[in-house]
Amino acid sequence: MCNWFDISGRAALVTGSNRGLGLALATGLAKAGARVTLQGRDATKVSQAAQQLSESLGVPVGHLVFDVTDAQEAEQVLNDFMDSEGTPDILVNNAGIQRRHPITEFPTEEWDAVISTNLSSVFYVTKPVAQRMVERGSGKVIMVGSVQSRLARQTIAPYCASKGGVAMFAQGLAADLSRYNIQVNTLSPGYFATEMNTDLWQDPQFDAWLKARTPAGRWGKFDELMGTLIYLSSEASNFVTGQNILVDGGMTSVV
Repeated sequence: MCNWFDISGRAALVTGSNRGLGLALATGLAKAGARVTLQGRDATKVSQAAQQLSESLGVPVGHLVFDVTDAQEAEQVLNDFMDSEGTPDILVNNAGIQRRHPITEFPTEEWDAVISTNLSSVFYVTKPVAQRMVERGSGKVIMVGSVQSRLARQTIAPYCASKGGVAMFAQGLAADLSRYNIQVNTLSPGYFATEMNTDLWQDPQFDAWLKARTPAGRWGKFDELMGTLIYLSSEASNFVTGQNILVDGGMTSVV
């Protein structure tokens, strides 16, 4: 019987994956049988993460070192990688940062950093990979979005703008690439206890607010993203493109 969700042997590249959510997503893909390559800009950290993941699962794990906000470097490293290793079947654009300030006090350089890391980098990374996917005639591109692509909160307006932009960029890519059998979708987590939001899940007041605000009544667990990730990476989603799938415990379904 055909297993529509089988991604065994598929090559997957996950950006921003030396820790946190990115490493969790890469681990999920590797556990499902994909051949995973991590990416980070700190050579020591990403190589250590790849080695540890490889040793824990008993499978080869590659890694790439480049700055996703540097268009020229990203293109060069990715093209060199694809020349030697082939084109990824699955690209997961996960790299992202968060900065918190009231908008009237938001430093311009921090706005630029958020938009560059969370949004512009997605274009820089996806363009060279998509060119090769078009030549091959297949591919899966998954953007890591956020509930903040739909809902805003105080002090994070640039982050909301960046994640809304990511979701719309995915729709634009879907319009351009679907004819080449390339599916592009956004996986938008709700609130998960990640390193990027440590200050939130360690705050008793925010923790209480979140549990009251979310119908599921709790924070998400990394494993609860994996089913959607595998679905979007597999043949099961071959006619699904341009969608923003929220894995948020019902947060965006209620007021």
